[in-house]
Amino acid sequence: MNEFVHKTVLLKEAVDLLNCQPGKTYIDATAGGGGHSFEIAKRIAPGGRLIILDTDPVAIKACSEKVKEYKDITTIIRSNYSEIPNILKELNIDRLDGGILFDLGVSFYQLTSQERGFSFQQESPLDMRMNPNNPVSAYDIVNSWPENELYRIFKEYGEERHSRKMAKKIVEIRKKQKIETTKELADLALKTIPRAGQKIHPATRVFQGLRIAVNNELNILEETLNKVVHLLGKNARIVVISFHSLEDRIVKNTFRNYSSKCTCSPEKPICECGPPILKVLTKKPVVPTTEEVKENPSARSSKLRAAEKIK
Repeated sequence: MNEFVHKTVLLKEAVDLLNCQPGKTYIDATAGGGGHSFEIAKRIAPGGRLIILDTDPVAIKACSEKVKEYKDITTIIRSNYSEIPNILKELNIDRLDGGILFDLGVSFYQLTSQERGFSFQQESPLDMRMNPNNPVSAYDIVNSWPENELYRIFKEYGEERHSRKMAKKIVEIRKKQKIETTKELADLALKTIPRAGQKIHPATRVFQGLRIAVNNELNILEETLNKVVHLLGKNARIVVISFHSLEDRIVKNTFRNYSSKCTCSPEKPICECGPPILKVLTKKPVVPTTEEVKENPSARSSKLRAAEKIK
């Protein structure tokens, strides 16, 4: 198993917008290698508290090592961020007075680990589970889910124009033999999806769609954001780094919904929205500098949005 390596994206921008203050409690909901966690812990020590979450046991180990000098103020938990309401309840925290950070990117370790099957750049088993205990893998979806579900995954989650063609081809091939590796699936995409005019590999969107489906990423993100907004204390902040348009749209719409004065239909006699409870701090998403993209090309698609609880 290779070492957990991950270059933290938008490090200064994210932690600056989180407005870290000593004595307050923060959550790093997606620890990864611990880059954001370390910077947050450094800024809130002494007297602050940082709760660190991740589903990946290798990420948990790497992050624990990264923040070991701040072990007195950090609590590291292997859990999906969807469990934040339960975790705060168990820790007797009614309201989060500091803030919360979500970095939704896949780590370099996950992309390059042969055991995890996230990348088509090398021969790996079809897996794509961020949490190894997840009962459903990419192999299961590719080899057993019906054609219409494969089509939906590639179209909705992968935003692939040739989703119908790809889904049909997979079903045709798997009748003869199982599709077992990332290379087999990537080669199939290369033969099936026209490459004319495309800068990216034909398998890119197929793999994105599968990864999102395996980990139920979009549903979990939307549900969690709607829950944690109500767990923030006044002036606490929420910062989210996303890496593709589907995630960014969810973040943008959630922030807009909670910062708008009224979204009721004009036909409604009484407004049911209530007053806004968030103030959006980023009118446009923050993106990495040219220098950061040169140093870390995987940062190029990242977008950061932030908001502050006002009620």
